[in-house]
Amino acid sequence: MRVAFCWTQFSGYMGACWRALLKEVPGLELLVIGRSGSTQERAEAPYSSDIMAGVPHRAVSENEMADERLVASIVADARPDVVVLPGWGIPAYRKLTRPRFPAARLVMTMDTSYHGRLRQKLAPFVVGRYVRQMDAVVVPGERAWQYARYLGVSENRIHRGLYGYDDEPLKAVYTNRALSEPNGWPRRFLYMARYHPDKAIDVLVDGYRRYRTLVSEPWPLDCAGTGPLRDLVRGEGINDLGFIQPHEQSQVWASHAAFVLPSRYEPWGVAIAEAAATGLPIVCTEACGASVELVRNLCNGITIPTDNPQALASALQWIHQNHDACAAMGAAGRQLALPFRSYYWARRWRRLLEQVTPNHLNT
Repeated sequence: MRVAFCWTQFSGYMGACWRALLKEVPGLELLVIGRSGSTQERAEAPYSSDIMAGVPHRAVSENEMADERLVASIVADARPDVVVLPGWGIPAYRKLTRPRFPAARLVMTMDTSYHGRLRQKLAPFVVGRYVRQMDAVVVPGERAWQYARYLGVSENRIHRGLYGYDDEPLKAVYTNRALSEPNGWPRRFLYMARYHPDKAIDVLVDGYRRYRTLVSEPWPLDCAGTGPLRDLVRGEGINDLGFIQPHEQSQVWASHAAFVLPSRYEPWGVAIAEAAATGLPIVCTEACGASVELVRNLCNGITIPTDNPQALASALQWIHQNHDACAAMGAAGRQLALPFRSYYWARRWRRLLEQVTPNHLNT
């Protein structure tokens, strides 16, 4: 079987998922196409060049991605039985449907949550024809599933499991956390994501500042990332760790007490799955799509209203005052994260490929 994944940008967790798929499907001929990213995008996520090691891929520049003929020829050269398309936002990818690839099965991925604003209400009329060409639509979780249904996609064509995480470097983190701390569970908060307006960096800093006034011995807040709002990541108790490569993150996960993600826009949030997998209690906003699948309030974390620094401060205070419950909360979260390991991601995608191309899987 030959599969062309037309993607946006490469990432460490998706590299791990594609490697798992190559192991899961013997004989799979895979090609992943993605943008090399603008200068600003590379600055916000400066992944090392080895994140796609072992995965056949082609990186294209911004100019190349705008060349519809070039993109079509790259895909055509792969002679795909299945073409995977990332939504409808990239014009060159929107052209990779029928009649250009009449024999290929078309699979669309989408992670957008349904929020009911005017633009989404008009979407069935704007992109409905495009979506109806798809043999399957893959979403990360419940919120995007609801939007797919709103777009008119039938239940039998919607599949959950768009994202997975690289579990290999995270397996021992939960155990190492307790072993590496002489006084037991750490007393530090961790934020690990881009420094971008979507992530509500302003709310993070304001909420943390308020938290510090509520307790006598506040925990530090370590921030790992980079981006245009880096200048905001400062203040008493705040440490900017910079961007940390995926293979270097294990010790960072192991040395913290809880994970914080106050995003105002977060279609899903793979970092939440990674945090849960390492056994960290999670504080995140309702805007985070992954909160539906991965956070159970006061069981393995706390969900808070979006754009509400006082609610964030209160959640941090609760975690602080219930330090002795953090280990048990983290253990509960690990079970919730288990289905999103790259291994299970690959199993789900194999099942999907079996369903859309029953006569091609082993050819």
